[in-house]
Formats: sequence, C-alpha cells, structure tokens
Amino acid sequence: MVICRLPPPEPDPIVVAEPGVLRILHQDPHLVVLDKPAELAVHPGAGRSTGTMAHRILHHFPETGQVGGPGRPGIVHRLDLGTTGCLVVARTEAAYLGLTRAFANREIDKTYLAVVHGIPATHATIDAPIARHPQDRKKMTVRPSERGGKPAVSHYCRLASAGQVASLLAVDIETGRTHQIRVHLKYVGHPIVGDPVYGEARWRGMPSRYQRPLRDFGRPALHALRLAFAHPIDHSRIVVEAPVPDDMMKLWSSLGETGPFPILSPANPE
Repeated sequence: MVICRLPPPEPDPIVVAEPGVLRILHQDPHLVVLDKPAELAVHPGAGRSTGTMAHRILHHFPETGQVGGPGRPGIVHRLDLGTTGCLVVARTEAAYLGLTRAFANREIDKTYLAVVHGIPATHATIDAPIARHPQDRKKMTVRPSERGGKPAVSHYCRLASAGQVASLLAVDIETGRTHQIRVHLKYVGHPIVGDPVYGEARWRGMPSRYQRPLRDFGRPALHALRLAFAHPIDHSRIVVEAPVPDDMMKLWSSLGETGPFPILSPANPE
C-alpha cells in the first residue's frame, strides 16, 4: 500500500485595501465599471499578493469586501495583465449574483479592439474550442472538444489596415475563455501585436520602417472597448466605453496611419 501525503491547500489570499487611482467609467449604488490600465493585475494570483486592482477597489469601495469570493472583492470577470479597458465590479451581493449569471448565460456584450499582424478577412467567426496547453500549463490552445476543449466563439471585423503589415480589428466574444481572443487570432494566423505568449516575431520580415514599432510594443495590443448589459437590479440598458489608450493610438500612428483612430461607432451594427 502506498500512502501519499498531500500538502495542505494554500489559503485564499487576503486582500487589504491599498490606495491607488481607479478610472471610473460608470458608477451607481450597485456596480461600478472601471477602465483597467495595462500591467495592473485584476486580483491576487501566483507570485502577486499586493498591488492589484482588487486592493484599490477595496480602498475606494469598501463594501465590496462583503461581495464575491475570497481575494476577489466584487469581481465578476477579469482581463489579462496586459489588456486595458472595461471591467465591471459588483458593489452589492444582488448585483454580484445578477452579473455572474449574466456572464454565465452570455448576456453581456463585449467588444474589444486588437491590432494584429497581417491583413485578415474583412469579417469572420472563429468557432474553435479552447483548452489548457498539454505541455505548457501557462498557455491555452485550440483543442477539439473530445480532447478537453471548451466551446469558444469569437467574431471579428476589420476596421482598418496599416499598409500590408497590420490591421485593427473589432472583436466580439460570445464566450469568455482564458486568453480567448489571443488564442483565436493566433489560430487564424493573425496574432496580436506585442503578445509575449501567443505573438510571433513577424517584425523581422517587415520593411524597416515598420520593424521598430511592431517590435517595441510592450504588451498585447488588446483593449476592452465596450461592455453592454442589462443592469442586474433595475434592468436598464448599460453601455460603457473605455477610451482607446494612448499607447495603442501611438502604435497605429507609428505604422503610418494618420487622422482619427478608427473605432466602431455605437451606431454601427456589432
């Protein structure tokens, strides 16, 4: 007989309020929508116990300490470390339950902007299951459902192109798998510029004028532009947009594009 002694599970992280700037896009007694900056983690994780948005949220909205799971005050969804834009947080338990249900039932409309390598089709749907990578557990990959892949559906339309080297896409996601947009766009051959995990060093083969901006962009060029959903309490329609961050606008202009940054108008069909 073999006896295995497993180490005790690590305790849930304790989040203590920490001061820090939060950019508020929408606020009411039940929820708040924030504009997440790049390189600020949403909540504590492996090797990161302080300095997250969760700590700042607790400082500005102490009532969230009684909402949601341990270590994640009021947080009902997340954005990757390098992704910017709209993040909704529940301030009450009723809002938390309603928003969690809405995300699970795919009732939240989520639109992202992404700068990708190459010139993809004008618009397309990517319906490809996603699972944990079998060799690298920090990565996700497209994997058939019979091998553990979970349903993942993304829709994109090309808003503009920069020469023949990069394109700006609007991406709507039906599901919310980990790294979904990054994995899907790599899968169709157009990885996101600056992505250190799923990107590729395509700048090496580009004309010299494009190499530096593509090489030096220091994060995935992905922005959560818009959230639209029914308010979990009064069911009014909430539509919130986060301004396009300066670094993405500078990236686009450095690729030779001038004029207003092309984004999807709320009046346009998504």
